[in-house]
Amino acid sequence: MYFVISRVDFELFGLFAKHFYVLGLVGLFIPLIFGRITHGAIRWIQIGNVSIQPSELVRPFLYLFLAFFLSQASVKRTVISFLFVGLYVLLILIQPSLTVALLTTVGYLGCLLASKINLKFLVFGFLAVAIAVGGFLLLAKPYQKERLTSFLNYEQDPLGSGYNSIQAVISVGSGGFLGKGFGKGTQTQLAFLPEKHNDFIVASIGEEFGILGVLVVLVLFMVVLYQVLEAYHQSADQAYGAYCLAVFVVLTVQVTINVLMNLGMFPVAGVNFPLVSYGGSSYIATMVMLGLVSSDQ
Repeated sequence: MYFVISRVDFELFGLFAKHFYVLGLVGLFIPLIFGRITHGAIRWIQIGNVSIQPSELVRPFLYLFLAFFLSQASVKRTVISFLFVGLYVLLILIQPSLTVALLTTVGYLGCLLASKINLKFLVFGFLAVAIAVGGFLLLAKPYQKERLTSFLNYEQDPLGSGYNSIQAVISVGSGGFLGKGFGKGTQTQLAFLPEKHNDFIVASIGEEFGILGVLVVLVLFMVVLYQVLEAYHQSADQAYGAYCLAVFVVLTVQVTINVLMNLGMFPVAGVNFPLVSYGGSSYIATMVMLGLVSSDQ
């Protein structure tokens, strides 16, 4: 996916930005009609043995549409862009996929930061984030609200809402500097650590490869982020620069939340580590975003 997209000129994608936006809306409606209910949410559609999460796949193309739409800066376009994003966020919240809705809004804020609008109009971006957070609080299920409150003192309910955070902290701490070795992590291999392959992949790496292993992964990802930021600084095209900054902001926030969550310093929010955590839809979406960033190089 990355190889193909990175070899197509970025401006060519811009010709179909509106079409991508409409297709994204269709993609978000499909789970509500044909979706598979998992843990009380309708986020996935089943195609044979493969599960697809459309809310992840549509984000790269939403940012693409917003980047081109906001390249012609005006108050009117800023207000309309808020409505465009709001429709996506609403459909994602209905599923509900609350963390994806928040990340979607964060990417929108990145597009706004790169646009040539008056900074006072960035209030729309912050308002969008506030609405996404408010939607999270309104639509959150009881167990999700417990996660928000329990992370401040997760030891109060060690077998309930605080269990995931406790196991993650134990995993990271027990790994020390060099770790216990590949396949030798007791928390990881004996399944005490939940979602070891996804949300808590950093804790799993920390137990088996130590803090050194975690630092290596973070440094490698920082190299990727640096390249995205360099593409933004070197861009002479407004739309391309906005897209690069949106990708940089959303990936930075996503990694930061995931790492803090694994250290017990952030509520368990179901945010994975891009390119490292298991998850085909998220992986494809990330590679599409990076492919689009490389398409103007």
